[in-house]
Amino acid sequence: MRLPATWDVWVYWECGGRADVSHVRDLSTGGIFIETPRRRAKGDVVRVHFLVPEGQISLDGIVAQAQPDTGLGLKIQTVAAKGISNLTLLLDRVRSESLIQFIPRRAAYEPSEDSRR
Repeated sequence: MRLPATWDVWVYWECGGRADVSHVRDLSTGGIFIETPRRRAKGDVVRVHFLVPEGQISLDGIVAQAQPDTGLGLKIQTVAAKGISNLTLLLDRVRSESLIQFIPRRAAYEPSEDSRR
């Protein structure tokens, strides 16, 4: 399940001799979607370094989808061993922040017809 990333999830990424910094739109244990106008071909290998408070997370992803002027969907191929626990922490944080958005708020108390009499 892809989780919508929070405003503070950014990556530095490299592919084909070029580098850029992009916001992550969503992520999961299997992939990420980065927002970028840069085009990459399906199958290109992208080296990704997360810029997040959880710490160092580096991974290699394969371009699975490219949406012109929108971004790249990357399928995660490998995660550096020292980044696995940090990736888990990041996913846990994003998941908990996503759940907060969907917790129904209680309606303001409105007295019933009987209690108004």
